[in-house]
Amino acid sequence: MSFFKKLKDKFVKGQDVEEEGKGPAVDEQAEEDGSVPSDHSDEEVSPEVSTSLPENEEPPMTEEPAAEEAVDSDVSGTEEDDKEEEVESEAGIHGEDEADDSIPAAVEGEVQEEDEDEKETIASKFKKGLAKTRNSFSSKINDLVARYRTVDEDFFEELEEVLISADVGVTTVMEMIEELEMEVKRRNVQDPQKVKEIISEKLVDIYYGDEDAGEVEGLAENPDGLTVYLFVGVNGVGKTTTIGKLAHRLKSEGKNVTLAAGDTFRAGAIEQLEEWGNRVGVNVTKHSEGSDPAAVVYDGIKAAKSRGADVLICDTAGRLQNKVNLMNELSKVKRVIEREVPGAPHEVLLVLDATTGQNAMSQAKTFAEVTDVSGIVLSKLDGTAKGGIVLAIRNELEIPVKLVGLGEKVTDLETFDAHAFVYGLFAEMIEEYEEE
Repeated sequence: MSFFKKLKDKFVKGQDVEEEGKGPAVDEQAEEDGSVPSDHSDEEVSPEVSTSLPENEEPPMTEEPAAEEAVDSDVSGTEEDDKEEEVESEAGIHGEDEADDSIPAAVEGEVQEEDEDEKETIASKFKKGLAKTRNSFSSKINDLVARYRTVDEDFFEELEEVLISADVGVTTVMEMIEELEMEVKRRNVQDPQKVKEIISEKLVDIYYGDEDAGEVEGLAENPDGLTVYLFVGVNGVGKTTTIGKLAHRLKSEGKNVTLAAGDTFRAGAIEQLEEWGNRVGVNVTKHSEGSDPAAVVYDGIKAAKSRGADVLICDTAGRLQNKVNLMNELSKVKRVIEREVPGAPHEVLLVLDATTGQNAMSQAKTFAEVTDVSGIVLSKLDGTAKGGIVLAIRNELEIPVKLVGLGEKVTDLETFDAHAFVYGLFAEMIEEYEEE
């Protein structure tokens, strides 16, 4: 069976069957899943502390749960609060405007109930989210194929340029071109039109490599107790927004979720995460601005355990001016997590802004040096025409992309699926495909 046929059967025909099976019950479920309690006046968070731990001292080991106090549900950061420190490093890495990391308009006030059109399939979300990349990438592939009557060396040289322009990465492109040339010769393909299908197949092969899809997709969980996710990344990449979306997603799956506001460095970061907690209806553990992040995470773990939470999501500071300080801070946070929850953190997730292209790759390399990143969250993938950065990160850094942001809605955070990704890149070709 051809690769396009496999993708068509999986995403197009499956989607048609699902659409036919939709009825009133599905609409009611959509409303139920998308609703978020609007009254959080009885939600509790850990109190602010008047004194933080000394810089080199770890939180004390104690079995006492963190004290809690009520949180006002109308907390919101002001415009001044959202201003962030400019992020710079010797590597030339810069944070983006933190306005991009604020609560999106789609969830202003309370999280909106999901409309019927929000109950989309994975395939339709990737198709819509990758529209910019597809329009650029597919049109260039089609133009290239139209200019050649046979597959020769010049064809592959131009294909190489097309892939590099999509931010697939030079190293990955060279590897892919070499494999394509071998595959074309093996199959004795002469028609450039048929090369498109081989390209799509190789994109998936390069992403997964020798690993099984189940090994690189989805988030790890702790089957025996509290699951802890540690989020890292520079300011402005959409870290706080991603945490809020993931909290909403996990809560809609029936999990008890709590957040820990460990970014005590950036002005307004605590209030911003707290506002997300109020929006999606989850508890937030916070201290005052400038407190020790490890102390916040320590109290967050204690609070999560006392509430019987399933998942704790920890935010961290995003500054990179001094990699030594960042490494020390993250190491201290990790030591506290490992001590309080054996085997944790179960994921260290690095959030990258897909629209920054190769700058995102530089950030990934820097964070991979200072902490054990287990997965990438690629935000704003719908906002770039160079979605090939997914493959570059996976292939060159050997770190899987766990989640992708495909829109501004609270439901637009999806588990990355390389097959769905390739479908999103070649959607029209796949949908129009007919076996000869």
